[in-house]
Amino acid sequence: MRRFLFAAFALLAAGPALAQGTKTLTIGMAAADVSQLDPFRATSTQDKPVVSWIFNGLVRFKPGSTSLETLEPDLAESWTRSEDGRTWTFALRKGVTFHGGYGEMTADDVVFSLKRAADPKTSSFSTDYAAFETIEAVDPYTVRITLKHPVPSLLGLVANYHGGNVLSRKAVEALGNDFRLKPIGTGPFAFAEYKPNESVRLMANPDYFRGKPKLGGILYRLIPADAARDLAFTSGELDVVYGRQDQRWAERFGREPDVSVDIVRPAELALLHLNISHKPLDDVRVRRAIAHAISQAQIVQFKGASVTEPAVSIIPKGYLGTDDKAPLPPYDPAKAKALLAEAGHPNGITITAVQTSLPTMLTAMQIVQGQLKKAGIELKLDVVDHQTFHAQIRKDLSDAVYYAAARFPVADTYLTQFFDSASTVGTPTAVTNFSHCNAADAEIRKARTEPDPETQKTLWKAAQTKIIEQVCAVPLSEGLQVWAHKKTVDYGYDFKGAIHLGPVITEATDKK
Repeated sequence: MRRFLFAAFALLAAGPALAQGTKTLTIGMAAADVSQLDPFRATSTQDKPVVSWIFNGLVRFKPGSTSLETLEPDLAESWTRSEDGRTWTFALRKGVTFHGGYGEMTADDVVFSLKRAADPKTSSFSTDYAAFETIEAVDPYTVRITLKHPVPSLLGLVANYHGGNVLSRKAVEALGNDFRLKPIGTGPFAFAEYKPNESVRLMANPDYFRGKPKLGGILYRLIPADAARDLAFTSGELDVVYGRQDQRWAERFGREPDVSVDIVRPAELALLHLNISHKPLDDVRVRRAIAHAISQAQIVQFKGASVTEPAVSIIPKGYLGTDDKAPLPPYDPAKAKALLAEAGHPNGITITAVQTSLPTMLTAMQIVQGQLKKAGIELKLDVVDHQTFHAQIRKDLSDAVYYAAARFPVADTYLTQFFDSASTVGTPTAVTNFSHCNAADAEIRKARTEPDPETQKTLWKAAQTKIIEQVCAVPLSEGLQVWAHKKTVDYGYDFKGAIHLGPVITEATDKK
């Protein structure tokens, strides 16, 4: 019966309702396909915006903001915290319903969702929830979370981001593996149709608890080629488009009278992760040579200062705990050559990297490739589509991995996912530690349970110093998000930030 309800819901969404003149917002994304729409596994840039339109958390980032200070109620109406910071109790909204006839959202769904988010078998963000001791339904509309120790910015872990999204237990159990591309949430828009390598279609949720959306639906088109995507936007086929992290692109479309260009935070920090388990990268002198051969200034100059900024550490700037004065190796090609010779490679080395064909990332890696060549380091690129790239870099196939990411803005999240040895790819608890780094495990883990905020920051700073000294990764640049929309589109809020890597489409979003 549940499968029948879902199928009927999907047919309705893809059919006459949207064809009879209701407003559809058409968005173009720079990707060949989505990876998946299960929010606990949606780590790719193209997946995250769609997830944000479908799901809610107990609290939410205010639309247009990435600030932890402006988190506001979402599926929870209110919450309380014990004096020791270890027990949090959330009072849920009543009458919130899931898409597709899956019934009312209750505490059971919240408990199920958070436990699923904490399980490495079902979540890419499980380590974020390691401090959750118990999650229980006090009654159908009350959830209590007990922590092993206080967690910095706990509300961010139950926000509408990554593992904080609330799923329908019934839907997950009924759909099984199909849930990854047929998601069920409570948000303003519901999944309707997925066409591989083409598009995702959503329909408005008329029963959304904040009110019926002004739009009838969203068509999310997957257009990997820059020229094709730009043409679709200029010709009027797209209302909103994912731009290029390129100043010339921003300036070009900024001159169009009917277009608004949005350059927003959070920036995605691009790191070149060096696999210390692969020779010759197991020698720290070789890794330091690579670091000295790379010029952040050249990368920023090539991409443009309005859309790109120099990195300050191996954690993005602006995060709680980022060391803005971290000891990054300076650009020094001569020193790079000397270090290679000292390590026994006077004639240089060759390293390989699986690389996405996503234009913004490929261009950046080609700049790095040219810089390394001047120091006698040959970087061979195996260019594949973005979905294949994400699959292969998790199989330990590369000597070096170029990865650009924004995360929940607390140092612990970035350090845990990219530099804690427990997150090493190829292990049972794998996340995105591509380098096999273990240089700062002690500091990272101790900081998680440190009750004093200043001591915690000291530990995070020490962790950054150790990781930089061991050159687990080389910071390349921070790329701001670049989007553009036709002036006929009204987001319904001031678009200054996009924690979900794209504009949040809400019930207030409209199209004239």
